[in-house]
Amino acid sequence: MTRAQLEHVIRAAGTIANVDDVVVIGSQAVLGGFPDAPAEFLLSNEADVFPLEHIERSDLIDSTIGEGSPFQRAFGYYAHGVDETTAILPQGWRERLILVAGENTRFVRGWCLEIHDLAIAKYAAGREKDLNFTKALARHAMVKRGMLEERLACTSLYSRIRDIVGKRIQADFGSPESAA
Repeated sequence: MTRAQLEHVIRAAGTIANVDDVVVIGSQAVLGGFPDAPAEFLLSNEADVFPLEHIERSDLIDSTIGEGSPFQRAFGYYAHGVDETTAILPQGWRERLILVAGENTRFVRGWCLEIHDLAIAKYAAGREKDLNFTKALARHAMVKRGMLEERLACTSLYSRIRDIVGKRIQADFGSPESAA
């Protein structure tokens, strides 16, 4: 998904849900802070979104422009209506959201996760595709190890999961001497 396609999803989701603010929490949130992200981040044809207010309207988004919808058939991409509990996020994530808005969104405000918050959610999810995503973030120097460790420290996780996430971060950055 490209930035223009994400803007289209934001516009459509805002219109369908009759809201001015839509949050993007899935991998395509990378396009908020990195509109020209490397091609390997543009592979998904799905944007995980929910209305900032009226979260209950996520189902309406999902059923109207979701997977298998006429919207997806017409454009090749779609919105997955979710809610904020879909991802495990660090405290304060709402204050760090990145705004995507303008003529292309018809001034619906799209709020994308800040890249370190997004990375923590991916590390916590731990699926192969999520870990490939975080490795690519580290490889392209789009995230900083120290910031990830700070965000991990303020994320509500069981200690066993926190240890696993910490090891995943360490693996993406190599030895402690290379911490940035």
